Amino acid sequence: MTSLRIGLISDTHGLLRPQALAALQGCDHILHAGDIGKPEILDALRQLAPLTAVRGNNDVDTWAGAVREVEELRLGGTDIYLVHDQADIPHDLQERGFSVVVTGHSHKPLIAKRAGLLHVNPGSAGPRRFKLPVTVGFILIEEGEARAELRELDP
Repeated sequence: MTSLRIGLISDTHGLLRPQALAALQGCDHILHAGDIGKPEILDALRQLAPLTAVRGNNDVDTWAGAVREVEELRLGGTDIYLVHDQADIPHDLQERGFSVVVTGHSHKPLIAKRAGLLHVNPGSAGPRRFKLPVTVGFILIEEGEARAELRELDP
């Protein structure tokens, strides 16, 4: 079985840093967990790899109407649930076969295992908020097992 590297980015709020683009080079797929900011960010990410994105609470302009609030996808044999806000995660995901949940919104990078689900928040790759780091994340799927990594960017 081959391995799969999925890039995670969130809360760009209209700012796509060159460091984020460099970090996501070579990914097999990219997930954007919302608060995109402008459609050009999606266009730039699509140049790197196939892209799946969800709309965040700040994505209210007309272009964002074409972006769904939730995406359910299967990559490398792993079912992934993508939604902007952790508060919108359904309680029955594990029963439905999901093993990974990707969120954004809080700007706080997180990798946690909860009730059998791998929760990943790549943090924010956009404008720095408070003293939180500027980060992206990755899901690595090998032999059907998913694990996550976070990478702090040097803005």
